[in-house]
Amino acid sequence: MDSFLNKKQLVLIAFVLVVAIFRLFPHLPNVTPITAMALFSGAYFSNKALAYIVPLAAMFLSDLILGFSGITLFVYAAFILVSFIGFISKKTNLKTILISSVSFFIITNFGVWLLGYPKTFDGLIECYTLAIPFFRNSLIGDFFFAGVLYYGFNFVSRKYLQTV
Repeated sequence: MDSFLNKKQLVLIAFVLVVAIFRLFPHLPNVTPITAMALFSGAYFSNKALAYIVPLAAMFLSDLILGFSGITLFVYAAFILVSFIGFISKKTNLKTILISSVSFFIITNFGVWLLGYPKTFDGLIECYTLAIPFFRNSLIGDFFFAGVLYYGFNFVSRKYLQTV
């Protein structure tokens, strides 16, 4: 049985914290590690509590610096769902990245619609339509950072942890 904070868990925490720092650097809108970080945590942490707590804590700490927005609760809800997708699938692959990206898009833009658009079907369609360019950027960030996390962790695991 894994101890709560064994060597592997500490390396995973370090990976999550490092990519969370990328949120603080200038970047294209929505090209961030958010979704990839949640999916990676869910897929790789064997401890269910850490799979949710570590990425949420990293997100919260970076939000303390960046600031919170009106849709923060929707972002965190989407983040929890993406961690769940990773935890259930135990995989970071094209399918889980795409499902996670679409889930994040749907949930967070529903929050944008609730807070900033007319509460009509046309308002909902307008909200999601105007969000499409941001979704493209989100996909770029999700696939890029998921790759960095996946290949980076596999490299470190083979070289230093002998877990892969």
